[in-house]
Amino acid sequence: MNEWIDPQQLASRLRESDAPIVADCRFVLSDPAAGEAAYREGHIPGAVYLDLERTLSAPKRADGRGGRHPLPDPEALAAALGAAGIDRHTPVVAYDDQGGAMAARLVWLLRWLGHEGGTAILDGGFAAWKAAGQPVEAGAPAGAQPARTFVPEVRRDMALSMDDVRQRLGRPGVVLIDSREAPRYRGEMEPIDPKAGHIPGAVNRFWKDGLDESGRWLPPERQRERFADLADADEIVVYCGSGVTACPNVLALEAAGFRNVRLYAGSWSDWVSDPDNPIATGEE
Repeated sequence: MNEWIDPQQLASRLRESDAPIVADCRFVLSDPAAGEAAYREGHIPGAVYLDLERTLSAPKRADGRGGRHPLPDPEALAAALGAAGIDRHTPVVAYDDQGGAMAARLVWLLRWLGHEGGTAILDGGFAAWKAAGQPVEAGAPAGAQPARTFVPEVRRDMALSMDDVRQRLGRPGVVLIDSREAPRYRGEMEPIDPKAGHIPGAVNRFWKDGLDESGRWLPPERQRERFADLADADEIVVYCGSGVTACPNVLALEAAGFRNVRLYAGSWSDWVSDPDNPIATGEE
């Protein structure tokens, strides 16, 4: 499958013998119960619900290390995916109603676990599905997916730790991308984390700039335009507030043809948990 799929394409795929598992990833940071509640009110028929904090993240540590949404334990995530009917060869389409941020987190995690079955994000999310006149069901899925066994083979090179990022500060050829809104990047405001600013040397590429005015993902050629100044980078390290909204930028970079992209999984919330880490403000 491609990086993104539209509602008509997904509806067609769901009628095929090798239909993908559809994963509803809706989640609201300010109201953690809202995503599952929205799922129960209405979702794509047969979709399974995967919660950002219960399934797609590990519990937060008391000292803040690992950030607000630490990477899940690979074995625990693999077990949850298997229970949802997903193994390493099952095609998966993810959606949300947050511009694809939560869906991108699932897609990135699947690849991190060594998934090889093909993944895609529903372009335009659940709103686009409904606007296209496609069917919706409420409650639990009408037919539960048969459980499978997901045997993970973690691609540890995809994710970087705080120490990894520290070692890369100032290294020629390494570019850090901050995926948050510009005022947070510049340190003018910080509504969530205890300190404002950005990792020294990082450039700002707000993840939502990868979407058009209607909330659809820009095509690969437009993504290449967004990142044209990074063509000579040896390595690109992407972060955000907690490692979630960085994932759309990672996928956009890969769609644009970059193959040297890493996610700083703990992101800004992990970085500021250590008082010795340097912080920059303003533009870079």
